[in-house]
Amino acid sequence: MQTLTLNIDGMTCGGCVKRVPKVLEALDGVAKAEVSLENANATITYDADKIQAAALIEAVEDAGFDATSVE
Repeated sequence: MQTLTLNIDGMTCGGCVKRVPKVLEALDGVAKAEVSLENANATITYDADKIQAAALIEAVEDAGFDATSVE
């Protein structure tokens, strides 16, 4: 398992914080997604053999938010 942290712009409320992990955890290969409204980020634990980081970013963006990987 690998961990990826994404900065997420556009989250404004608790509903956003619930929506982002729901979208991510629905993806095959994602074990867990923890989202912080205060820090405007998500920490995702995933299986790199099943899903790539780019697909995680795309899923967040498809949900209506801007996402960038934290280096």
